[in-house]
Amino acid sequence: MSYLRKNKRQYNEIREVTVYTDYCPNALGSVLYQCGNTQVICAVSCSTQVPQHALDKGTGWLTAEYTLLPYATDPRTERNRIKPDGRSVEIQRLIGRCLRTVVDLAAIQNISFIVDCDVLQADGGTRTAAITGAYIALQIAIQKLIHRNVIDVNPVIARVAAISVGYIGDSLLLDLDYAEDSQCDVDMNLVMDSNYQIIEIQGAGERRSYSFHELDSMITIAKNGIEKLFQIQNEILKLC
Repeated sequence: MSYLRKNKRQYNEIREVTVYTDYCPNALGSVLYQCGNTQVICAVSCSTQVPQHALDKGTGWLTAEYTLLPYATDPRTERNRIKPDGRSVEIQRLIGRCLRTVVDLAAIQNISFIVDCDVLQADGGTRTAAITGAYIALQIAIQKLIHRNVIDVNPVIARVAAISVGYIGDSLLLDLDYAEDSQCDVDMNLVMDSNYQIIEIQGAGERRSYSFHELDSMITIAKNGIEKLFQIQNEILKLC
């Protein structure tokens, strides 16, 4: 029996995506990225303070921070006043890795990008939404730097987007909300560039193991979803 999704969404259908650009006036580039009921602010700032390892290589740098705001979940998530929790650290490292993969750091010597991703509302897929939205915010920031003659060329060599996928029983579902993710027997987050090369796979058998055939099926349906996200990114950036 096939799993019935809310709002009659098809198994291979992504959630509705809405993007508000320049959401944070003080950031160089920013968006409010809404994916279904998940909402993430992605804001990019720029600094001339570059880590020593980047200075030694003569390159720039990009890093990310991720925060799940207390009221993003029900019940409330405790605010981390001393240090980030392990999940937040893991996710912000993921965001930074994925964005650095598509940026030519040699082209931004002595420049650091800081990407802040703050989850306003969490309903599944916050890390994938953060990656997809952060790419848009980064491109907006870069265009402003080019316009100001801070950099000469766009250092981004490919687009990047991410999406979740999983099995509930025998039903394969794309772009999981929280209710679906919490029921998954197998789930995966997939990050790809616009050459359809895989940047990262985070997959786990939550309640059972999975076959190579199921792995291939998850990658295929995720690729199709990411292709739609690339189209949305392009449409938004054309308007900026």
